[in-house]
Amino acid sequence: MPTSDINSGQGPTPDVSLCVQTSPHARAKRKIAALTDEIEILKQDKAIKQRKTTYYVSQGRAIRRIAALYTPIEDLITENDRRCEDCEPSSSPTTEQDRLQRGYVELAKALPWLHDKLACLDHEESDDMLRKVFPNLKRGADSARGDDTGTLKELVASWVNIECHPTTLIRTDDKHHRGFVSDPCGRLLCPAEWCWEDPAVRTGIRDRTIAFIVSENSWPSFMYENYKADANNLECGLMKSRLLVMGFKAIFTSPSSAHEVDGEGNGADIIENNRRARKRLDQAKVKTCIRFALSSINSWRTVDGDFDYQIFWNNIVDFFEDAPGPAARTRVNELLEWWTRKVFGRNHREDLTQDVITQMSVSALAAQRLRMEDAAFDSE
Repeated sequence: MPTSDINSGQGPTPDVSLCVQTSPHARAKRKIAALTDEIEILKQDKAIKQRKTTYYVSQGRAIRRIAALYTPIEDLITENDRRCEDCEPSSSPTTEQDRLQRGYVELAKALPWLHDKLACLDHEESDDMLRKVFPNLKRGADSARGDDTGTLKELVASWVNIECHPTTLIRTDDKHHRGFVSDPCGRLLCPAEWCWEDPAVRTGIRDRTIAFIVSENSWPSFMYENYKADANNLECGLMKSRLLVMGFKAIFTSPSSAHEVDGEGNGADIIENNRRARKRLDQAKVKTCIRFALSSINSWRTVDGDFDYQIFWNNIVDFFEDAPGPAARTRVNELLEWWTRKVFGRNHREDLTQDVITQMSVSALAAQRLRMEDAAFDSE
């Protein structure tokens, strides 16, 4: 026995860790497995966040197409909140406030989940949405506007070449030679109250003289049927040009469908079922983008010379939404029905009566198979 143990009068010191030895290799494998699980959890969290981001970006694409081409989402929400809190309004809303509220109503229709969330969020959750959701919605909104203007920038050039038969064709990849320096583009951009064929008008517009200021206060000729306006009835033919229908179909149906604009069916049931064609803001967006495509500016901006695109957008929306009376409202509804027929074509499902259906091949085959079964049963 060692001397130290004899002198102390105590036994050997026990192992306080009480560990049961295991293989170092096994321990390492368990650590690796635990780390792998943590990595998988992190990957799943990242994938979930990425899916949410992708979802919000895709949802945001509808905002610039349907709700508001320029107005920030926050302004639309603020106006709706103001109206909710103002139980007894002391004064009538302004024109701008009405525009904001119309935009919010369209936003709630396009993204009902967003309205539901905003209706029940507390302050902390609202801040979280502002930081995480809104930036992605804006990303989607702005990317959709960029995609649409980019698409029309090329397509409109080819359409103008077909519609106007210019001596020098407009290049699809170059905007420097569009605008008023181009005779076909200038004719389409020319305000409805002037005649582009008049040399004084052409010169005055190109030289930007005070007598010929081109601004958002004039309806461009490209918005009229056959690209000509009636000075005594400026509403006649407005919003009915082939170029507008082609632009709408290129964005909201498909670029290939833009060539199919000559037909017009009765479209009675489509008018109720296909609400996309009834959206005034959809059409306002298309008209604004086509004006941009005809111009010579290369990048999207609000003001082009004396022309303010945002006010132009408001003018178009106001034409549809702020009819001065029931007669004008009737004409607006007829115009929207015309658009529905132009975009969605013919539909005769109302004429598919039961008598007609029984004569068609699906019903006829079913009856034939039943007769063959009866004949086989009788033969047995």
